[in-house]
Amino acid sequence: MISLKNISKRYAGRVLFSDVSFDVLAGEKVGLVGRNGHGKTTLFRLITGAEEPDEGKIFLPNNYSIGYLGQHLEFTKPTVLEEGCRGLGPEDIGAEWKVEKILSGLGFLEKDFKRNPSDFSGGFQMRIALAKVLVSEPNMLLLDEPTNFLDIVSIRWLEKFLRSWKGELIVISHDRDLVDSVTTHIVGIHRGMVRKIKGPTGKYYTQLHKDEEVHEKRRVEDEKKRKQMMEYINTFRAKASHAKAVQSSIKKLEKMEKLDKLEEIRTLSFSFNYKEFRAGQVMDVNDLTFSYDGKEPYLMAGLNFTVNRHDKICIVGKNGKGKTTLLKLLSGRLTPVSGSIKTHTAALPAYYEQANTADLNDDLTVEEEISRSSAFIDRSRVRGICGAMMFSGDDAEKKVKVLSGGERSRLLLGKLLVAPSNILFLDEPTHHLDIESCQAMMDAVRDFEGAALVVAHDEHFLNAVATKLIVFKNDRVFLYPGNYREFLDSVGWDEGEESKPSLPLRVYDPLGSETQALAIQPAAPSVVPQPVGPVPPKSGAENKVKGYSSKMTRKARAEFNAMRSKILKPLETRIKSLEDEIISSEAKAAAVNGELMKSSAQGGPGAIKRSELSRELKELTDKADSCYSRLDETMKTYDAEKRKYSEE
Repeated sequence: MISLKNISKRYAGRVLFSDVSFDVLAGEKVGLVGRNGHGKTTLFRLITGAEEPDEGKIFLPNNYSIGYLGQHLEFTKPTVLEEGCRGLGPEDIGAEWKVEKILSGLGFLEKDFKRNPSDFSGGFQMRIALAKVLVSEPNMLLLDEPTNFLDIVSIRWLEKFLRSWKGELIVISHDRDLVDSVTTHIVGIHRGMVRKIKGPTGKYYTQLHKDEEVHEKRRVEDEKKRKQMMEYINTFRAKASHAKAVQSSIKKLEKMEKLDKLEEIRTLSFSFNYKEFRAGQVMDVNDLTFSYDGKEPYLMAGLNFTVNRHDKICIVGKNGKGKTTLLKLLSGRLTPVSGSIKTHTAALPAYYEQANTADLNDDLTVEEEISRSSAFIDRSRVRGICGAMMFSGDDAEKKVKVLSGGERSRLLLGKLLVAPSNILFLDEPTHHLDIESCQAMMDAVRDFEGAALVVAHDEHFLNAVATKLIVFKNDRVFLYPGNYREFLDSVGWDEGEESKPSLPLRVYDPLGSETQALAIQPAAPSVVPQPVGPVPPKSGAENKVKGYSSKMTRKARAEFNAMRSKILKPLETRIKSLEDEIISSEAKAAAVNGELMKSSAQGGPGAIKRSELSRELKELTDKADSCYSRLDETMKTYDAEKRKYSEE
């Protein structure tokens, strides 16, 4: 296990996080989430010792080792075996058998050991890097975006492997399905603070949003109370008869905690610019055949399908099989060997390829680069797109050459939004995005009124968006006319056949010295994704699988809601009553004060009346002060109870 105590880290005066404390206990698997640039990779570097915290300390047990797999894979040796041996410790130099066992367990054949790492696909290159980490026998794995450049089959293999991992794990990934599949806890970085919860990403984001709603409600209520107290203080400050009450109010005001308004966090927020399309069919593909040299074996042969105006077709399969090539054929960037692609004359396509950053001009600013996508776009529209892509204010003036990979992807997306379209061609649009931005992209594609063809590996995205699939599988390409869940149920990936190794894996035990069988389980069913935010109750069918009838679930929910209402309802009633009483008392006090001031201004007889008015004013003021105190106590109780029931 590891323990972080009061960790703080700043860069160039900017606080990434402060006073961070959490533990990762034995056997825990943690998903580390947060927006891009908020410090996830930096936290990894602090844990590995590559950087030092500005404040605080990280505690590790004696002889506790950490294996770190970063985002960028670098190979310096000419063979897979030699590259794997780079992970051996000084005491194991020459123990090639350990590396061979792990490589075999990760799906490499003996003849592969002498091949160059560059000969392999992204999925197997990741396994080479993983073997290098595992041979060091770490107690904990740190994985930073391990699914980058992996195809869907490799991602499913990785999920199985991580579920079987016996040590501790912390993984950064924009793939919510992978995080939820392999982790037991979530650690989130948000507004410079870090929190850890037990459960999936949905639970974390739901709690995060509820806490911010509670904060904002309390802030508004506190501001209202402060304003009322200030009005009272300013009204009666000069009156000797109210000096004590005014001083009391001033002290209360000084003691009140001032809640700051939560700073707005920039997030990707956009919708594609839809151009109305009235025909039913956008595209018709007949007997499509293609290879780059025009000869067999073809990447695809005899492919037939149609694209209707509302279709969301996701293109899925292993890397190197032709998914991006198909997208380029359909968008007119490549010409087929034979067959035809008939596109409706009213179709307006828009094409996005996240790797296609070569067309960006490094010497231009973000705003200038978006502007050059159209000669007829005004500056206000350009600035609006910049803001939607999280380049607001001075960020719109940043030069393209200083942008990160994620920022370049957002810029390409911004250029796509300039022109209207009714059919989208998107190549891995969620790559380089964080979880929140992936959600925005998913929503935008799903809500687009036109058609979309999308190359995707993210099963969360596939479950939410795809109405049909084009599948590259076992050297075939075919249209599947249903959604992704239906595809998994009826066809599936046959990972045991397509993605070595067969189960169970036999690898070197990182916590011991003997070979063990990893208990790789079949892939967990893909969960139908929920948006970032509140998670709806499970259906009756899901509860029956777990042994609960829908009747029992309704009864339990009703009992819980009744208990919650029994506690919260009286508090809500009391809060409303106190607020009404304060408003009434202060209104009466204002009227009495006006009458008293009028009588004082007139002078002459009426001293008895003025004395009565002063006494009445004091009583009303004392009553309002008392109500303020009781309201404050009741609000604290209400917030605490509501937070407790929200967590439950």
